[in-house]
Amino acid sequence: MPLHRRIRPLVNAAQPSPGHPLRTDEIALLRSSIERVRPLADEMTVYFYAILFQRHPEVRQLFPANLDIQRDRLLRGLLHLVELVDDPANLAHFCRRLGRDHRKFGAVTAHYPAVGAALLDSLARFAHDAWTPRLADIWSRAYGLVAQMMTDAADDDAAVNPAFWNARIVDHRLRGPGIAEITVLPDMPYPFVPGQFASMETPWQPRTWRYYSMAHRPRPDGTLTFHVKAATDGQVSPALVNHARAGDWVRLGAAQGELVLNPHMERDLVLVAGGTGLAPIQALVEQAIDLSEGRRYVDVFVGARTADELYGFEDLLRLAQRNHWLNVRAAVSHERIPGLTGTLPEVLRRFGPFYRHDAFVAGPPGMVTSVVQVLLDQGVPHSRLRHDPFDVPALEASLPGRLDRIPAQGVRA
Repeated sequence: MPLHRRIRPLVNAAQPSPGHPLRTDEIALLRSSIERVRPLADEMTVYFYAILFQRHPEVRQLFPANLDIQRDRLLRGLLHLVELVDDPANLAHFCRRLGRDHRKFGAVTAHYPAVGAALLDSLARFAHDAWTPRLADIWSRAYGLVAQMMTDAADDDAAVNPAFWNARIVDHRLRGPGIAEITVLPDMPYPFVPGQFASMETPWQPRTWRYYSMAHRPRPDGTLTFHVKAATDGQVSPALVNHARAGDWVRLGAAQGELVLNPHMERDLVLVAGGTGLAPIQALVEQAIDLSEGRRYVDVFVGARTADELYGFEDLLRLAQRNHWLNVRAAVSHERIPGLTGTLPEVLRRFGPFYRHDAFVAGPPGMVTSVVQVLLDQGVPHSRLRHDPFDVPALEASLPGRLDRIPAQGVRA
């Protein structure tokens, strides 16, 4: 019988304490096995889902009809877990976030052994002769640790929050070419802090979730406002921008994200927004107004391709007129406008350096990458840089102490 058919059941796998990671030699074997299957990633993930759904057809309903993006996320999640396996604190942070986020899919504790068995069988099949009893044991223990942390986090979250929130659209307005401002009212109080984002499922693409930032601090009436840009080949955003209307319902997952202010820090701030990255930056500006009271200066840079896409800039200018310590500047990259022409990196170089500041960056991944590099070049340390990618936040969001991680590319919404 092939070795990958003799793997012991995951429910009985040893689960090392989160405080005691695998030994150095075991971590090396884990990472080398991932490198072994990386060239076969597409085939392996197809095989994984095929055997998972064959053995447990009841779990198919938890996944979107189109699995193309989901297959890519499986390998990305594996790579990220393996990267963190020698970093117990950040591994636990990542697994807790994954566990909470998976509640919205309908994942329950009983699903984890099934997923683990399918995963190890897939790794064994595609690692070929590199798969040994020792490697099977290492992967089994590593998965057992991850599964335990995820289920513990899900149980803790279930004690205080629903798996998801139903929310009714109460306002829908266009703010620029292909950009909509959408306000929803959740059926229960929705806890978040300024700068965070929510995952959203729409009735037009069931079980397909995309991520959008709240564009404000918490409001007394409980409403939430999101900025959504219709991606040309997007599965979710075009319907939200072009078809959604007041009265339609969506679902929201729990708030996520590390793009948040520390209310106890008093350093000056530089906030950089590209495109609909304006939403979390606008929320941070509102919070800074609440917290600053003139104690620190805030420089805001907003970028767009054209003047028509530079929505929301006048609202920020009005806030700046009422708060002398708030400076707001725009950068338009594809249209010549006196005083505004240039890319965000160019404008930052012109007005910097910002090495004394805490820096927050939001927008398309390419823009985030280039802006972060400019800020690093100006002397801003990694520890004072915050950014959140909007493609697969639970898999790629920056972790405390690892804020230099920048996503290479995004996934269209």
